[in-house]
Amino acid sequence: MVFKSFRALKPEIRILGVDDGGFVPHVKGLVPVVGVVFRGGYWLDGVMSTEVEVDGFDATGKIAEMVMGSPHRKQLRVIMLNGVTFAGFNVVDVGVLNVLTGLPIIAVAREKPDLPRIQKALSNLPRSEERWGTILRAGEIYEVSVGRGKKRIFLHASGVSVDDAARIVRLTSTRSNVPEALRVAHLVASGISHG
Repeated sequence: MVFKSFRALKPEIRILGVDDGGFVPHVKGLVPVVGVVFRGGYWLDGVMSTEVEVDGFDATGKIAEMVMGSPHRKQLRVIMLNGVTFAGFNVVDVGVLNVLTGLPIIAVAREKPDLPRIQKALSNLPRSEERWGTILRAGEIYEVSVGRGKKRIFLHASGVSVDDAARIVRLTSTRSNVPEALRVAHLVASGISHG
């Protein structure tokens, strides 16, 4: 694990928010994945993209390639994911992504993941135990309050302390209850979806 500490957290910290577009569940194909680079929660600095397979096993590698091939890589300090599953159940191994990119990973969810329900859904897919193991390796799910209304969100953190992850999430959640980089990544990915 590549661990970073954020004692002095700059308001313009460069964050990469990553989300996937829409798709038809259980139908083979490629789904767009978009990364947006934000300075703090205010300025959009860049966009990058890749594609991953529906219910595949390539999300970790494809996101790592997207990040490492970007001209923005040297400026990035944190990668934020909208959850740990993309394109259905193409599960990102947050620990491996942390090692491949050398960047802390924060996976954010608006709702607390229902792990028993997820495990049951995985049983219908090939290599379900492997997928489930990757989800479990993401580690504990932490609850964090953000925004003026102190809304709850949930996160996994790899390569960064939970306290620092919570501070980064709060700092970058300027217009909603999720970090701005994730909000905009979702808008862009939804706009270019094939599904």
